[in-house]
This record gives sequence, C-alpha cells and structure tokens, in this order.
Amino acid sequence: MAAFHRDRFTWLAYLLLGYFAYFQAALGPLMPFLRAELQLSYATGALHLSAFAVGMIGAGLSCARLAARWGRRTILWSGAAGMAAGVLFLMFSRAAMMTIPAALVMGYLGTLLLVMIQATLSDRHGAQRATALTESNILAMLCAGGAPLLIGTFARTTIGWRGALGFGLLAGALIALFYFRTPLPPRPGAAATHHRAPLPAGFWAFWTVLILSVGLEWSLIAWSADYLSSVIGLGAQAGAMLVSVFFAGAVLGRAANSRWTRRAPVRTLLLAMLGVVAAGFSLFWLVRLPAIAVFGLGMTGFGVGALFPLSLSLALAVAADQADAASSMVSLGSGLAILAAPFLLGWLADSYSLEQAFVIVALLDVIAFVIVASFRRPVGA
Repeated sequence: MAAFHRDRFTWLAYLLLGYFAYFQAALGPLMPFLRAELQLSYATGALHLSAFAVGMIGAGLSCARLAARWGRRTILWSGAAGMAAGVLFLMFSRAAMMTIPAALVMGYLGTLLLVMIQATLSDRHGAQRATALTESNILAMLCAGGAPLLIGTFARTTIGWRGALGFGLLAGALIALFYFRTPLPPRPGAAATHHRAPLPAGFWAFWTVLILSVGLEWSLIAWSADYLSSVIGLGAQAGAMLVSVFFAGAVLGRAANSRWTRRAPVRTLLLAMLGVVAAGFSLFWLVRLPAIAVFGLGMTGFGVGALFPLSLSLALAVAADQADAASSMVSLGSGLAILAAPFLLGWLADSYSLEQAFVIVALLDVIAFVIVASFRRPVGA
C-alpha cells in the first residue's frame, strides 16, 4: 500500500474534528456549574445533552441535501461558525429556556461540520480512509479528554468555567485564520448527479454496527463511574476519577489501530476489537476485585476506541460514491444511539439493578460481532 500522506486539508479536518469533540464533551462536565448557577434540577440539566443529540439527528436528516444545494465548503464553515454561536449563546444565557436551545444549536450546526469532515476525509483518502478516520479520532479523543480538565481548572479561577469554552472558541478562530482558504475535496460525480439514490444494503449493515458501537461507548461513559462506585465499591470520587482509564484506553486503541489499518484488513481489525471489548468488559462486569475491574475498563476502552472509526470507514467504503449521504446517516444514527442507549441502561438499572442492566453492553457487542462476521463483502475491507 502507498505511504499515507497528510496534506493541508487533512490537518484541517483533524483540527476541526478536535474542535467539535471538545465542545461535545464539554457539555457534561460543565453541567454541575450550570445547574448551580441557574438552580436547575438533574432532569433539566440532562435535557441539554438530549437537545444536543436531537440536533445531531436533525443534522443527519438534512445535511446531504444542504451540501448538495450550497456546497461542502459553505456547510463545513457554517457548521463551525454555528457551533461557536451556540457556545456563545450557552455561555451568556441566564435561563434554561435559552441554554437548552443553545445546546440544540450546538448539536445541529456542529454535526453539519462533523458530517462534512467525515465525508471529505473519506473522499480525499479513498482506500486509506480507515487510517485517516482513525487518526482524526485520536485527536478528537484527546480534545474530548481535555475538556473536563480545562473546565475544572478554569472553574478554580476568577474567570470561571466559561473560560474553558472561551479557550475552545479561540482555538476555533485560529483554525479558521490559518486554514479558511484550504480547498475541500469535490463531491464525486456520481454523488453530485445521483445523491438521492438509495444507499447500498452493505452500508446499512455497517451503519447498524456503528449505532451499536456508539450506544455501547456512551453507555459506559454515562454509567461506568456509578458501577465502579456502587457495585465494585470504590466510592463516588474514586469511581469518577477512574473513568479516565477508559478514555486513556480509547486513545491507545485508536493510536494502535491507525497503524494497524495500514497492514491488516479493516474488517479483521473490527472483529478483533469487538473481541477485545468482550474480554475487557467481562473483567469489568464480572470480577469484583477493584484492580482487575479497572484494568478491564481500560481494556474495554482500548477496543471501544477503535469501533467507531473502523465501522465508519467500512460504511463509507461501501457507499464511497455517496459520502455526504452516508455520513449524514451516520450522524443520525449516532444521535439516536446517544439519546437512547444510556437512558435504556438507566431505566433497566432502576427496574432491576445497575449490575444486571449492564448486560445491555454485552448484547450490543455480541450483535455487532455477528453482523460484521456475517457480512463478507465490504469494499476495501
């Protein structure tokens, strides 16, 4: 395989994905401060995350049509600017009736940016899209992990938690300053003339795997701290801090797979990572020794970190001539998974127990493995 080349556009896409991931990840950690300032209930605070997910769904339904009409460049930079506007609205609003719509704006316009990043990276790198998508998600994970650290740091200063959002806005402005004139890859001819053609069946198979992967990831993000605290018995503070092991594992998983995609078939790697998730989650879920449970969480993170970029690359490979439409459906599915999976696990925990509810994670992994193992004809896999 030819050497992987990162051109100016590739770096732009990587940086913009980090910009999106930073603000997406910031919503959860800033919520305690926002709730305290505005005297919001937990349920009202949770509506901000739900609004962001609903915005993702809306963007998934509309982005391909918008890109066909206005062009990729317009949608990409409008999405970046629109997400910044939503962040500013959130920073200076003083009531939930304004902060919740701000989160919706962030979710919708930010996801327009996300869709364009995924589609254009796929078109630019073609058969090497798995490497590009996995590398871009390494930076995204690092930026997402930096968001809570900066929020906590700024919250201890006179600037307050809003300083962390201002830091992200400054980073976005610098990206625009240095890269605004960078040309984007054109839409393939088939996509430009037949953008309404149905997506192939193979795409929907990997789209389903992608939804299952996102649901699995966000279920662990939402509930692993509670599990470590109440089931493993580590206490609330230690449980919350040790979730960082999951994110560290995810970064390592993405870094490793970004190299492995240059040597091994993507489908083989995806099956292997689903197997890693099964092994790591078994340790986390079934073993009551804290050290082994935490190791299992990190091992699970290693596998989970690679699931989204690998399944995304397979889905876009199958629908290579319809990258805008395919990426739009990916964002739609991701929004649905983020909205539904953590809620379902929480509902089951209320009805049974958190320990029993975590069977959902195991089921999602098994179903994804069966789908990938059964579908043997992905292009470029």
